[in-house]
Amino acid sequence: MVTSAAIRPARNGVPQATRAYRAFQVINAFVLTAVVVATLFPFVNIVARSFSGEHEIRSGQVVLLPKGFNLTTYQHVMSDAMFWTNYRNTVLYTVVATAIALVLTTCYAYVLSKRHLKGRGVLVGIAVFTMFFNGGLIPNYVLVSTLGLRNTLWAIVLPNAISVFNLLVMKAFFESLPVELEEAAAVDGCGTYRTLLRIVLPLSKAVLATMLLFYAVSFWNSWFSGFLYMDRQELFPVTVYLRNLIAGATAGSDNSTASDTALQIAASIQAVTIVLTMLPILLIYPFIQRFFVSGVTLGAVKG
Repeated sequence: MVTSAAIRPARNGVPQATRAYRAFQVINAFVLTAVVVATLFPFVNIVARSFSGEHEIRSGQVVLLPKGFNLTTYQHVMSDAMFWTNYRNTVLYTVVATAIALVLTTCYAYVLSKRHLKGRGVLVGIAVFTMFFNGGLIPNYVLVSTLGLRNTLWAIVLPNAISVFNLLVMKAFFESLPVELEEAAAVDGCGTYRTLLRIVLPLSKAVLATMLLFYAVSFWNSWFSGFLYMDRQELFPVTVYLRNLIAGATAGSDNSTASDTALQIAASIQAVTIVLTMLPILLIYPFIQRFFVSGVTLGAVKG
């Protein structure tokens, strides 16, 4: 933000920036450029490693550009029919889980945003309590198994259906909306559900897009639930498939009689799996990026 102290009186009708402000602009540009470089370098390096040869990777020659261009690992992974089956599973799990999580979080947050609700403090306390305490891994596994959810979609969807952090962000956003809008809707005869669907949600596109991104990234990258609750390979999410592939390639590379192909796969498999898992999110993010910052900001600031 430019203050009046940073601007000299106009010369020939054009305001003149002070020397201190010009120095600030230079330093600010340098710092931001350094942050961008530090942020992008790991991604560029990973992509370069995924297309590089085994010898160049192991000798540390790969920095920003691929060395010894090689597609063996990509061909090995993408030629496996099970990879595409597990990839399809991940898309299904992510879409269904995100949709359910978004509906439940929205409904719960909308209820908690009503200050006149009796027992509101108890409901908030129950939600916050789960951020610090949980039953533990073994009780969760026993519960899921007892309910007959193992080897089903619901074993991945239901245990993680609501993120308390996302819930509190959305609750704060709903509280920032003018109460007069809902009062006017009530005067016009709108009930609670109609007010939510016709008034509140159309004004909440920013925070909804933000929650959509948070949940989608979380479910897309999740592998432990699939690893824990699925014991049939055709039901695995792609993250479990790639995890097993990395484990197998690493074990194979320790064998002194491993073939050149096995060594190439072992050297670049981690980079290839990172590229394959992050690519869909990178393709989706530009379409909702404009909602992302505003959604988090509006959900965190009281009006």
